[in-house]
Amino acid sequence: MKIALINENSQAAKNAVIEKALRKVVEPMGHTVFNYGMYAADDEAQLTYVQNGILAAVLLNSGAADYVITGCGTGEGAMLALNSFPGVICGHVEDALDAYTFAQINDGNAIAIPFAKGFGWGGDLNLEYIFEKLYCEESGQGYPRERAVPEQRNKRILDEVKKVTYADLCEILPRLDQELVKGALAGEHFKEYFFANCKDEKIAACVREILNME
Repeated sequence: MKIALINENSQAAKNAVIEKALRKVVEPMGHTVFNYGMYAADDEAQLTYVQNGILAAVLLNSGAADYVITGCGTGEGAMLALNSFPGVICGHVEDALDAYTFAQINDGNAIAIPFAKGFGWGGDLNLEYIFEKLYCEESGQGYPRERAVPEQRNKRILDEVKKVTYADLCEILPRLDQELVKGALAGEHFKEYFFANCKDEKIAACVREILNME
């Protein structure tokens, strides 16, 4: 699994701590981490939580990432921004129980963590526990297991609803403020990671046009 880490500007100083905890947990499981930044608070490419949503949508819908780890101060803004886009199901996760139940019941592909709320002594350990429970089992198996059938049915219903209520991403991106979109895709390693892993040529072409690469 390709896991993308995205930090917005208010919590960018924690990027290295988050990346370390994420790699420690998921790399032994065979997953690969791609850190899309922000890497520090003074990065030239600044991301807002709204731009986290744009970047996450591009990565997930194109197949450049299979899962996104993101957040903001409270986690709420990032969650709302990600869920504004098609192809993204983002949960708000504060602890290991949130992580496990979201993975098993909702079977999403992104989480938003409150990186400022309660992030004090032991914050790095809480991140490790979250990542352990998020990926400890195949997602979507249901919790408790006797609820698996109705929960899986509800997830399929949600997927079908989202197909109707959301437009195609390549129709959405050109209609957004282009400076906002370009800023979301301006990270130091975006082009390197994205084009090496993108599986959708239509989205790749859309990104190239937005970035004036053609």
